[in-house]
Amino acid sequence: MAVFVWEGTTTSGEKRKGEIEAQDERAARLLLRRQRITPSKIKTKPKDLFENISFLQPKVKTKDIVIFTRQLSTMIDAGLPLIQGLEILATQQDNPTLKKILQEIKADVESGATFADALKKHPKQFDRLFCNMVAAGEMGGILDEVLRRLAAYMEKAQALKSKVKGALTYPTIVLAIAFLVLAVILIFVIPVFQKMFADFGKALPLPTQLVVNLSDFVKSYFLVMVAGIVVSIFLFKKYYNTKSGRKIVDRLILKAPVFGPLLRKVAVAKFTRTLGTLINSGVPIIEALNVASGTAGNKIVEEAIKGVRASISEGRTIAAPLQESGIFPNMVVQMISVGETTGALDQMLNKIADFYDQEVDTAVDALTSLIEPFMIVFLGWTIGSIIVAMYLPIFKMAGAISGG
Repeated sequence: MAVFVWEGTTTSGEKRKGEIEAQDERAARLLLRRQRITPSKIKTKPKDLFENISFLQPKVKTKDIVIFTRQLSTMIDAGLPLIQGLEILATQQDNPTLKKILQEIKADVESGATFADALKKHPKQFDRLFCNMVAAGEMGGILDEVLRRLAAYMEKAQALKSKVKGALTYPTIVLAIAFLVLAVILIFVIPVFQKMFADFGKALPLPTQLVVNLSDFVKSYFLVMVAGIVVSIFLFKKYYNTKSGRKIVDRLILKAPVFGPLLRKVAVAKFTRTLGTLINSGVPIIEALNVASGTAGNKIVEEAIKGVRASISEGRTIAAPLQESGIFPNMVVQMISVGETTGALDQMLNKIADFYDQEVDTAVDALTSLIEPFMIVFLGWTIGSIIVAMYLPIFKMAGAISGG
């Protein structure tokens, strides 16, 4: 199959252009006419020299998948066949990576595979949750509705991720700038004062001597310190990737005084939103719990959810094992229990997710309000102490001269 670049006009006289995949130019013209487009110019698309070098190709962002999902849902709801919808979206796609993926998915569906099975061949772009929901939508004949729910779910999940990322990025950037400023002062500024103090020929005050010693240490071991930080981060990541390491770190994170409650709320919001969306789309409860456990983002929460799945297999309710895990707040457990009793579990889970989304918003605002004054005090005290220590000998000399 070759890719052709074309220009043409619709039956209403509107000018259009794009790309189309076909066996040859004649087949491409035929396909365009089926779409009620009269081609005025058509030629083979030139080869991309870097198309087989994956890391040079643009990445597919969550936003791209959300837009594709919404557009495909609208097309199916309007009565377009799935294959035609995929063809149109692939033709209109600006991202070459996603364009290639959509063309492969269309080819798989044309050869007889289900849409869900075709998506499973691209796990980086379409995760288990996406594929399971699409499979349930295909089986239930409500693919357009499921795709609409998926797009809404992905938008809310991305918004939640952005909030947490923003809360963690701010202090990280401020601390990085603070340490950079301190490094510049200690490596380049303090030695200038040190040379000037050496000409005085007198002993330095204790605070000044401590800053000078610190400057000497940083200058001598700066590269060793940087290497130590890099190695420490590498070793931590390696340890965290182990099963026992991740459990220990995730347990400590949940118990952390400031970030622990925030990340617990994020985990609850993710779990309830995912499970509610899956159940509402017709995914069986056991499979839904299996998928939802992987989206929690914390090993301790993930194991608690897997415990719920095992309990349900034995005929128990969801609420009881959640209560026993000690991870989920009582309010969440009680609301899930009510949802199970009334037969509206999916609606109750989405209400819990909405509530905890707001809780995350409040927690992030509180965290930012707490961090800002702390950072200002830290920077002011650190840099102020260094400046005062450097000027102490000058004050001492000025006092001696005025006293003399």
